[in-house]
Order: sequence, then structure tokens, then C-alpha cells
Amino acid sequence: MQVDIKTQQIQPLRQTYGHVARRFGDKPASRYQEATYDVQSEVNFHYRPTWDPGFELYDKRRTAIVMEDWYALKDPRQFYYGAYVTARGRQQDAAEKSFAFVEKRGLLQALPAEWQERIATGLLPLRHVEWGANMNNFYCADYGWGTAITQACTYCAMDRLGIAQYLSRIGMLLDGNTGVALERARAAWLESAAWQPLRRFVEHTFVTADWFETFVAQNLVLDGLLYPLVYQHADAVIARACGTGLAVLTEFMNDWRDEHARWVDAVVQAAAAESDANRVLLSGWAHAAAAQVSEALVPVANALTGADGAQMVALCREQLEVRLNKIGLAA
Repeated sequence: MQVDIKTQQIQPLRQTYGHVARRFGDKPASRYQEATYDVQSEVNFHYRPTWDPGFELYDKRRTAIVMEDWYALKDPRQFYYGAYVTARGRQQDAAEKSFAFVEKRGLLQALPAEWQERIATGLLPLRHVEWGANMNNFYCADYGWGTAITQACTYCAMDRLGIAQYLSRIGMLLDGNTGVALERARAAWLESAAWQPLRRFVEHTFVTADWFETFVAQNLVLDGLLYPLVYQHADAVIARACGTGLAVLTEFMNDWRDEHARWVDAVVQAAAAESDANRVLLSGWAHAAAAQVSEALVPVANALTGADGAQMVALCREQLEVRLNKIGLAA
């Protein structure tokens, strides 16, 4: 008996979803395009929010920034849910190996008492800053317009929760899983004079009504100054004094910062290029926040390193100014 197997090619009637085809044409689209473009609800809201009836449930007027097409604020990483969790899963595996390595050898508990104290009161309170960043990015996701920006803010918010947990785990390794270091870090965040200027700035962002201003203050300015200060300059000081045990545990933060900055720069640059009015607003927000954050970080740098915090912050401010000029926000 002979069986002949034949293949037949079936031409699909459509190459992609209608909402993507209307924007890009009827051709195969990437998963990022299918999961992102023109997904934002625009009609049939039925009621205005009872807590703020001056706006629709989703309303472009919640920010002073004006965009002809909000999907111009796309993510250069092209993160949709599948790509995001895959990338973070790989990074989580690497981080777990680092924590296991340090815990097995007791590298943090072997640090001099002076440096254990500095880490407990100068680094661990950053877990509260990361919680604030989580809140701020969810605020941007709640009130922003267009899936291109809101989904990326959601992913960023979850990243910040993860970073806060990594910092908490550093504290647990430092005190032998007793939780004492985390209690001391909380007390420092609430009571230490060194942390109050930064705490004041973080809490002020919670009541900033314009979600894009919150985005600039948090993701562009605060992160743009804090991350180089702590995970580059201060980390180098700690490594010279105590070895690289702590640096192994904060490698995720350094890797994350690079991709985070690429996304934030792309968003702000696109918004600034839209109009002179946008550029003036963004530049004003960024430089005003930079002045406040720079001042607030000096006592934090002093507490963490015991060195000249003002000089470190000045270097970070110079780096930020170069970055702002590059994306069109010159002073």
C-alpha cells in the first residue's frame, strides 16, 4: 500500500490583528506591537471617576504634556509580558547564585563592624526608597495614557519591588536572618537626620498630581542620581575597604539601571521632541528635581561611605546634566 503525503500552503486572510493592521498595515507584526499598540481604552467609559469627576476614567489631560500620538513613547527594550518575565527570570537565577555564594561563605557577616553599621544605616534604608518608586510607577501606570507607557511603568514598578526585596535580603544576610538590621534601617529612614531630606523628596512625589512630572522626578532624576552614587561610587569605596562581597549582591541593580535608563531616556526624548512647550516643561521639572535630590543625597553618601559625599554627588550631577543635554533638556 502506498501513501502519498501532500502539503498545501494556506494563505491566511489576515496577517495580524485589526488594531495593529490599521496602524502598520496588514503584515506580520511583532509580539510587542500586538500587545502594545492601540490597546488603550478610549470610549464607552460610562461614568466619570467619583473621586475626580473633572476627568474621564482614562484622560489625556491628567498631564500637562501633550502628544499627538502617545504610542510614540515606545519601549526600546520592546518588553511585553512574555519578554519581560523571561528576561527577569534569567536575571533572578543569576542573583540567586550570587546570594547563595555570599551566604555560604559568610562574606557580609565577616565585614568589619564599622562597615556593617554603615551598610545597615546607609544602604538598607534604600528599600523604602524603592517602595516609593514602586508606588510612583504604579501611579504613572494608573493615570498615564497609552499602553506603550503604562505597561512599561507597570514592569518598572514590579522591578522596584524586587530591588527592595534584594536589599532586604542583604540585611538578612548581614544580621544572620534575625531581622535586626532591617529594623535599624527602618528607624534610620524615619528618624535619622541623614535620610530626612531624601524622605521628604520621595513623599513629595506621592502628592504630585501630574503623572509625567512624577515620572521625570522618579525615573529620570532620582534614579539618575541615586543609582550611580550608590552602586558605582559608593560601591567602589566599599570594595576598596572590604572586598567585593557586597558588589556581588548588587550586580542586578547595576545591570537593571542600564536598561532602565535606556527606556526612560527614549520616553523623555520623544516627549521633548514633540513640541517646545513639552521640552520647556520637562526641562523645568528635571532641573528643579535635580537640585533638590542632589542636596538630599549628600548626607546619605556621607552615612554610607564616611567619605566626601558632596564630591560624589557632584560627579553624579555632572553625569546627569550630560544625560539631560543629550535627550534635549538643556538648562
